[in-house]
Amino acid sequence: MKGTHHPSDRRRGDPRRVLGLLLALVAAIGLTSTTAFAVPSHKGASAATENVALSPMGAVAAMQPSWNLGNTLDAIPDETSWGNPPVTKALFDTIKSQGFRSVRIPVTWTDHQSSTAPYTIDARWMTRVKQVVDWALSDGLYVVVNVHHDSWQWIADMPTDHDNVLARFKASWTQIAATFKDSPSSLLFESNNEPQFNDTTDAQGIQYNDELNTAFHSVVRQSGGNNATRLLVLPTLHTNSGQDFLDALVSEMKSLNDPNLVATVHYYSWYPFSVNIAGGTQFDATAQKDLTDNFARLRDTLVSKGIPVYLGEYGLLSYPDHFQPAPRVERGEALKYFEMFGYEARVSGVTTALWDAYNFLNRSTLQWRDPELINLIKSSWTTRSGTASSDRVFLAKSSAITTRTLTLNPNGTSFRGVWQGGKQLVRGRDYTVSGNQLTLTATALTRLAGDRAYGVNATIEARFSRGLPWKIHVTTYDRPVLSDATGDAGGLTIPTQYRGDQLATMEATYADGSNAGPTNWTPYQEFNEAFSPDYPGNGLLLTSKFVNSLREDTQATLVFHFWSGATVTYHVTKTSGSVTGTVA
Repeated sequence: MKGTHHPSDRRRGDPRRVLGLLLALVAAIGLTSTTAFAVPSHKGASAATENVALSPMGAVAAMQPSWNLGNTLDAIPDETSWGNPPVTKALFDTIKSQGFRSVRIPVTWTDHQSSTAPYTIDARWMTRVKQVVDWALSDGLYVVVNVHHDSWQWIADMPTDHDNVLARFKASWTQIAATFKDSPSSLLFESNNEPQFNDTTDAQGIQYNDELNTAFHSVVRQSGGNNATRLLVLPTLHTNSGQDFLDALVSEMKSLNDPNLVATVHYYSWYPFSVNIAGGTQFDATAQKDLTDNFARLRDTLVSKGIPVYLGEYGLLSYPDHFQPAPRVERGEALKYFEMFGYEARVSGVTTALWDAYNFLNRSTLQWRDPELINLIKSSWTTRSGTASSDRVFLAKSSAITTRTLTLNPNGTSFRGVWQGGKQLVRGRDYTVSGNQLTLTATALTRLAGDRAYGVNATIEARFSRGLPWKIHVTTYDRPVLSDATGDAGGLTIPTQYRGDQLATMEATYADGSNAGPTNWTPYQEFNEAFSPDYPGNGLLLTSKFVNSLREDTQATLVFHFWSGATVTYHVTKTSGSVTGTVA
């Protein structure tokens, strides 16, 4: 994905990619049989030895599950520039011990290569890349190496600098192929990350992408050694799984007439949900359909034709992000996405590579930052887990406690009951179940709420016949209270008493019905881009980006939506560089 100097924003900054996500909404992929995805034990031979007898389809299946060494060798200009420590052998030891069977090692070559012919790659950089690759291979992991952010740094100029770009691309792969020609067949080459071309239509972009993939194929195959039969990974334009992009890749693969080819696309969910914009706060029917449609399209177009597929990156574009003041995506909604993604990938026979820039594995401690999240992802490799319509039950402190009902999503499992820690709640007294409706009684909620302090009072679990339990946080709240405030072009901080509630989204409009804010195609602005909650500081920030987008001397009406269902209306007006906010 396209990167910037700020690691938490590594996927942002390319308006064509955002448009592509909005129109085609990126995608997913497919492989062979469901049985290929039970996590192997790593006993016995290394991956290099194991895959000798495997078909291309079988080899890619044996790569499941996969993990990305993101924001490292692909960082600009160097390995540690985006905040990760240097790679060590211990990192791959950890990844292997956690059940991963392969790693994708994105590499950006631009700052380590001459920009003019003969486009020589710095020997020290090549040696470092090979050292990292060899560490992973020695652990019995399959490895994918690519040309990464070069895609937007200079390859994107191909429409206006065709010959030079093509020459540099060929020179890059000539040198990479020569370095790794004797590496085992468990090393795969990936042509180009997220191919993109400036100021082109999709049809033109597909032609340029085909040309680069064909050049990549020719250079590697002619380089000798194990490269004669090495698995080569070919991306669609933008690594998008829209039907036109998939059809074009299938056509090119047929023309290359090479059985050792692998298709790749990426998937980051339905864009509004992935970044929390345009009201996409939930993993709802629309987001679920986007996921299932993508997998169905890939099964029908690729898997059914015997084409092995490697989903080179997946996740959510803005979750998790431990460097933001508040998560953009509500935790329970994110958990539902990852659970369903794992299932759809498994039943579709899809090998999937988790994108990890730093937010999953702490590269310094080699510990997972969020064990609960990674455990759910790992569980989804082999089974389903039940979920529910929400992971929170909100109880208004200003009101008497009454029953609360959630809809269970068993996902093919059987509901077993509700627990608080090691104690099972009593069915009939503490809760009732009718179909998939779980109702918590007023008696149980009163006990769980305790002294009714604002925030989470207790956490209970709905447990199912398999998979992980679904946590339900019993939460006391009252309608949040905002106060008047003043600010300037740098932003406006609104004093806010959240009173146990959490912010879901912000709607911004003018009196004439038009949308206010930098994202003018929707009234619901982007979380942590236009606005951001500061729970510890009792504040709600309207960012400089939002403030500077406001019309001069024109009142904008903001409606803040909270997860309890509460809303608060607020007015802001910008005048001569200053901005004032008032409670409606």
